[in-house]
Amino acid sequence: MATTTEPRTIQAVGITLEIVDYLHDHDSARITEIADELGRSKGTIHCHLATLLEKEHVVKNGETYQLSLRYLELGEAVKNRLGIYDVVTNELADLAEQSDELVQFATEEHGRAVYLHKTGGDRAVQTASSVGKREYLHCISLGKAILAHYPRERVEEIIDRHGLPEYTPQTITSRDDLFDELETIRERGYAFDDEEKIEGLRCVAAPVKASENDVLGAVSISGPSSRMTGDRYREELPDMVTRSANVIEINAQFS
Repeated sequence: MATTTEPRTIQAVGITLEIVDYLHDHDSARITEIADELGRSKGTIHCHLATLLEKEHVVKNGETYQLSLRYLELGEAVKNRLGIYDVVTNELADLAEQSDELVQFATEEHGRAVYLHKTGGDRAVQTASSVGKREYLHCISLGKAILAHYPRERVEEIIDRHGLPEYTPQTITSRDDLFDELETIRERGYAFDDEEKIEGLRCVAAPVKASENDVLGAVSISGPSSRMTGDRYREELPDMVTRSANVIEINAQFS
């Protein structure tokens, strides 16, 4: 009987990436600190950092290490791979001016939303989201707008991997409830986040599609619940994000 096996992984590469992730989260750190946190020997961490330093992926200031500007170059290359980044930034600038709220664009990678651009109008709220940050898909309007156009099998895989963690009493934590919500989003054309991730914050998002089954990402508008009410929340803002998503889709065809 045929069996499936997981691909073989390389432990040394995994340790290196653990160090990179740690430096990303903590800005800078000493060898002892990294070794203690990752449960590795100081000698192991020192060897990996020496390699990263030689390859110019970290810099050393005294006894502390930081990620180098090499990641700025890598980040720009990955961002530009999308092919529509300039269109996204221009369209979101217009959307921020029109809505006077926080606007964002995200795509999906490894089963989570990744923010690629964020800007806002004069009244925009400040949130913890930032470019490059990863977020669960089921609890934000951007994520649900994307999931709504994925095959059910793909959504099931994402749930199996990441679960449906609860952030507020409004968070969807049931598979059946999530699939019902995704069906509604497909029919309606946009998604709501009614305080599902952060209490007091509401969002609305529309998917950006290259084709019916190929989703490039999603555009959202976020604001305090006190301003996101009535027709503004249920009609005006959905119209805005849907139009912006459509503009990006049209430009994507020629990029």
